[in-house]
Amino acid sequence: MYKRAEYHIIAERLREPRKFIQVVMGPRQVGKSTVVKQVLQDLDMPYQFFSADNVPATNTGWVSDCWAAVRGYKEGKHLESIILVIDEIQKVGNWSEVVKKEWDDDTFHDRKIKVLLLGSSRVLLEKGLSESLSGRFEEIRMTHWSYQEMRECFGFTLDQYLFYGGYPGAAELIANPDRWEQYIQSAIIDATINKDILMNTSISKPALLRQTFELGASYSGELLSLTKMLGSLQDAGNTVTLAGYINLLDESGMLCGLQKYSIDAARRHSSIPKFQVYNNALKIVYNPHTFEQAIMDRRSWGHIYESGIGAWIVSQAFLHRFEVFYWRERADEVDFVLRKKGSVVALEVKSNSDKGNKGLSTFKKKFATSSAFIVGDGGIKAKDFLTLDLRSLF
Repeated sequence: MYKRAEYHIIAERLREPRKFIQVVMGPRQVGKSTVVKQVLQDLDMPYQFFSADNVPATNTGWVSDCWAAVRGYKEGKHLESIILVIDEIQKVGNWSEVVKKEWDDDTFHDRKIKVLLLGSSRVLLEKGLSESLSGRFEEIRMTHWSYQEMRECFGFTLDQYLFYGGYPGAAELIANPDRWEQYIQSAIIDATINKDILMNTSISKPALLRQTFELGASYSGELLSLTKMLGSLQDAGNTVTLAGYINLLDESGMLCGLQKYSIDAARRHSSIPKFQVYNNALKIVYNPHTFEQAIMDRRSWGHIYESGIGAWIVSQAFLHRFEVFYWRERADEVDFVLRKKGSVVALEVKSNSDKGNKGLSTFKKKFATSSAFIVGDGGIKAKDFLTLDLRSLF
């Protein structure tokens, strides 16, 4: 079975003496549970695995029950140490306070119970971790599958990856477009919105949240003002509501609204967003073209190509903690601007030679940066860019 890079990180952490709670976080259907099970099977260490997927949020005592079961098993089997794994931990109300209490109790009594938590809602996980578990945990971030992983595991070509994205569960369904689309809709979109967002967040207009996602995903790789969005949505309310919904979709690893790059933070926040999905499958499910039709349609493929490159960039930004913007001034434009600790990198995506790159030179002069690259025709080949560690660009 294919093993992602995180397999080795998790295995190494679990081999170490008990010191921190290990938290594996990332969007749905990227293989978090699978890679953890692979590690547990190969480590030859005792463990107990629990899932909160169907546990009522009000059952706050469930986490303590899991802990008690593991302690009883450890004592009954006279084990020196054991691993406790809880999947979808964020679904249990007040989970972080309970985890803190039980972890600290184990620490006080010198119980060697190593803890591994998994979750697919970044906002709920990070809120609980920062509020209650400061200094007690380490993050292991996982994101969507890369082109290299989809090629090695499923034989994807570059064009297939840019079109169908990086969901391993959908990879073997691409020969049947209807089944592929149904999987993306039910296992990814419906599950994330209904389980990760609506069940845990007070949303006044659930239908509007879904409409916001559908419109934003279909415009992935393009600029669309929130004011224009209001005119396209039913019962839309105001731009503040839309901005809040986009933030929730971003925190769930589905869709983000990139801000315009500017030294002035106020100007960034007031800019027109450039929508970008975290996985191009989320755009394609609303695209009217088949794979073959999209490749033949030069304009349509250009949008898909740029969105596919962008999906890789924002996923890597989550993984490696850097910021992503766009830049536009009159006729000059830079598709993506990356920033990490003061270092800035400008990227222009070109799917064909028709698209100019005057924006790069203008941006370099305006912001005095020497790190500027073309991705695609006339620059770094897309297949090479999609296998880069983007941290090497800074």
